Amino acid sequence: MIRYNLRCEKGHAFESWFQSSAAYESQEKRRLVSCPACGSVKVERAIMAPQIVSKKGREAASPAPAAPAEATASSESTPLLMAQERELRAKLKELRDHIVKNADNVGDRFPNEARKMHYGDIEHRPIYGEASPDEARALIDEGVEVSPLPVLPDDRN
Repeated sequence: MIRYNLRCEKGHAFESWFQSSAAYESQEKRRLVSCPACGSVKVERAIMAPQIVSKKGREAASPAPAAPAEATASSESTPLLMAQERELRAKLKELRDHIVKNADNVGDRFPNEARKMHYGDIEHRPIYGEASPDEARALIDEGVEVSPLPVLPDDRN
């Protein structure tokens, strides 16, 4: 896994984890990486300093004295965040599996099917499929309720 510091076109800074740099580039190209603050998909990697630990640095770090309570709390938060991330991914996978199991995959016909249901031309039913970002925005502008399916790293492997 690799963590990138990212910045959107509006200057919002955030970070995200990716399987590899190729996975980031693929998701960015497909406009799957978006700013959590404004939703912009015009995102780029921000300048990052590499985290390099030399052999000398590791030896000096191992017999470290007891840390103050604040430092200990922040260092213990990493496993907690990892556990929370695993739990979130499990819940997103559960949601995605439920949708796939209980809805019809209409593929690239999704925008048309969603519009037909919205305007009462066909009976409402749960569907999912594919839509470009522009098609999804047009549906939302028309008042059609749509939500993206959660995309998980395992989906691309």
